Amino acid sequence: MSEKIVAVRKNNQGSIVEMKLSSGQVVGYKEAQQMARDGMLEHVNLIRGKDNEEHLRSEPDGDPTNNLANLPLF
Repeated sequence: MSEKIVAVRKNNQGSIVEMKLSSGQVVGYKEAQQMARDGMLEHVNLIRGKDNEEHLRSEPDGDPTNNLANLPLF
C-alpha cells in the first residue's frame, strides 16, 4: 500500500527533516527517500541535485499547494 506525505517538520534552517504520512506514521528524510526508491510513496520522485545527493521532490503537476515545502507543518 502506498502512502502520501501529508505534513512536514522543518529544522531551524528550513530544511525538511521529517514527514508525516497518510497513515499517521512519522518518518525521517532518509527513510522517506528509501520509501520513494521502493515505490512506497505516492506523488514524489527522487532527483539528483547539483550537490550530487538525492533529494525528494513532489511530482510536477502544476499545483504548488502539494509541493513538499508547502505542506502543513506538524
